[in-house]
Amino acid sequence: MRVSAGCVDGIECTSDEGVGIRVAVPGHGFGFAATREATKTGLELALARAVAIARALPASSPRAPWPAVSPARGHWASACKIDPFALSLDERLELLLKAEALMRGDPRIVRGVAESLAIRTVVAFASSDGAAFTQERTECGGGISAYAAADGESQLRSYPSGHGGSVALAGHEHLLALDLPAHAPRVAEEALALLSAAPCPAGRTTLVVGDEQLALQIHESIGHALELDRILLGEASYAGASWVSPTDVGTLRYGSPLLAISADATLPGGLGSFGWDDEGVAAQRTMLIEDGVLRATLSDRESAAAIGAASGGAARADGFARQPIVRMTNVSLEPGDAGTLEQLIADVPSGVYMETNRSWSIDDRRLHFQFGTEIGREIRDGKLGRLLRNPTYAGATPQFWNSLDAVASAPAWRLWGLLNCGKGEPGQYAHVSHGTPPARFRDVEVGVLR
Repeated sequence: MRVSAGCVDGIECTSDEGVGIRVAVPGHGFGFAATREATKTGLELALARAVAIARALPASSPRAPWPAVSPARGHWASACKIDPFALSLDERLELLLKAEALMRGDPRIVRGVAESLAIRTVVAFASSDGAAFTQERTECGGGISAYAAADGESQLRSYPSGHGGSVALAGHEHLLALDLPAHAPRVAEEALALLSAAPCPAGRTTLVVGDEQLALQIHESIGHALELDRILLGEASYAGASWVSPTDVGTLRYGSPLLAISADATLPGGLGSFGWDDEGVAAQRTMLIEDGVLRATLSDRESAAAIGAASGGAARADGFARQPIVRMTNVSLEPGDAGTLEQLIADVPSGVYMETNRSWSIDDRRLHFQFGTEIGREIRDGKLGRLLRNPTYAGATPQFWNSLDAVASAPAWRLWGLLNCGKGEPGQYAHVSHGTPPARFRDVEVGVLR
């Protein structure tokens, strides 16, 4: 739901249910079909379609044996202290209306938005491997945005992030903890201040990246690049490939020795958390990068078998009508030992601090990128200085991560959810999370978004 200008701007309530069936036909491959008719007749027709699709595929050589897994059994549910679906519509709207009203007052604030969402997903899974389990996930969150305009200039400021706020695998308690009304006046004030802020100076400098922006950097330049189906060119025609090759595992220096990246489907609150993935593989924590060196990839059972690796348990489907493909779980930068954000900045004689993503661009090999943020601040003599508007930074993935010079400590680590990770054909959206503290990078190209 969304409110703006003191009014309800939109309420969307949807539900969907059905059954997806995937089969493997020896000598051909996989076939998949889905149906909303959960009857014996409906399921038999869907099964027949899936078999026909598999048999219509060109003949292929025998596939490598899948990594063995123990049959998944039982029930798993995410934590949910306050059920958002037990609250009245008025209760949920009251919080948003209050937050949005606190951003108004100055005529240069041309639009304020407060929004929230709640999603519940219930899955029942069974396979010929002997798996039979159920899962229930509750996702909840929201955020606010203020749009300012004057004298031909427009600026945006958001909290807690620039992409629908913060969403977690949790109940309404997560939205309450964000305390949107308390942050609303600051968000509006910063949007107004950015109207007259200096443009970000162009050149190479030390860059300190806030945790929310760094989460998206991890998503685009590490998470997608380490999906094994991309590496094996299975997604090249649609979502793109990767600059990483299958033989790089164990040897490729992805970044500086401070770079440690985990994929953790057991992380509390993570949108990429579950009991079992959509092939029945139990949730697990895997180190993808340690000491800056690539150690593993994100995989499903089929892609793992192709390179002789154990399954990474990263097969996920966007609902019953899509077959599982390799997707991120919770891909995170492990905390360092550089202390707080203030301590990161204290060691910088001259540089730029950037936070809250505004735009991104990266090539289909996840190699060359440019990111823009809502706000920047000049760093002088170890302290934050004047505001900078429309800041950007650019680089190439291995050079950027090799310039990683300091990572803040565990108390500064935060988990950020992302709802619109697109991939696959037909297209699928995955919900994933990335945990990270702020971090510092040396000799990065920065500039201004035009």
